[in-house]
Amino acid sequence: MTAMTTAERRGYQMICGDDGAMMVVACDQRGGMRTVLAATPEEQAKIGIDVLGDTKIDIGTYLARHATAILVDPVCALPAMIDQGHLHRSTALLIGLDDSGFATTPEGYRISKLVPGITARRVRELGGTGGKIMVYLRSDIPAANVENIALLEQVIADFAAEDLLLVVEFLTYALPGEDKATHAAAVPSLIEGGSRICLDLGSKVLKIPFPGTADACANITRMAGDVPWAVLSAGVDHGTFLGQVETAMANGASGVIAGRSLWKDCISLDRAVTRDRLTNIALPRLRELQAVIGRHMPRG
Repeated sequence: MTAMTTAERRGYQMICGDDGAMMVVACDQRGGMRTVLAATPEEQAKIGIDVLGDTKIDIGTYLARHATAILVDPVCALPAMIDQGHLHRSTALLIGLDDSGFATTPEGYRISKLVPGITARRVRELGGTGGKIMVYLRSDIPAANVENIALLEQVIADFAAEDLLLVVEFLTYALPGEDKATHAAAVPSLIEGGSRICLDLGSKVLKIPFPGTADACANITRMAGDVPWAVLSAGVDHGTFLGQVETAMANGASGVIAGRSLWKDCISLDRAVTRDRLTNIALPRLRELQAVIGRHMPRG
């Protein structure tokens, strides 16, 4: 495994709490956030990046202020989140490089995209503690991963040259027409396989879907060695995610990077409503996650 440099390790320390665990609030979604804010495609199309930016700023102010870091895209809320004083000095900032959506090959393979012009240097210019890249992987189908592996190699090299922390996320997915039950049964092995691909490419921090079982979590921890990994929420309900985090932390995870499970029923086009729900619904959820994490950290 590739060890973190001093600068990368300092960035990692900043996205962790005093206990050494990540508790990062993710709000880098754009399309996904629009679907929460409006019911129909027509209404969603009317939501501009200014509205998304205000929503992300409120998430930063009323929720991520109490976490270790926020993950935000570079399109909607930056640099305003910093330049207008909305991000507290104690809240670290991860900036997502991946663009909204994906391209699809004739075979149904998903091809990841980057936000144009967002490099490691630009992340640093925007005040980022580090960056985050997400790629789609099907570890059981090498041909599905060629372009995404090349993209990941490019981004890892760019951040290494800038000596800046990079969190690597991958998602797996079902192909068109693939049997749902068969795919669901394969998810633990697909997540283990995707983690192996990312590690072999030199990833130093992983953000991954819940591996599905305690054994799969333990397998990833053994595979990762000194590379820390955080579990993402994938939009599941809060109660479900609490159970997943308990299992993941008990089997070697180093924290969470969670978005929709915290705030998906808390954001509104009415900012007063958003602020009230973030304070009275999302923040207690965050505290519950912190309690689960606290039961397993520090280790050793």
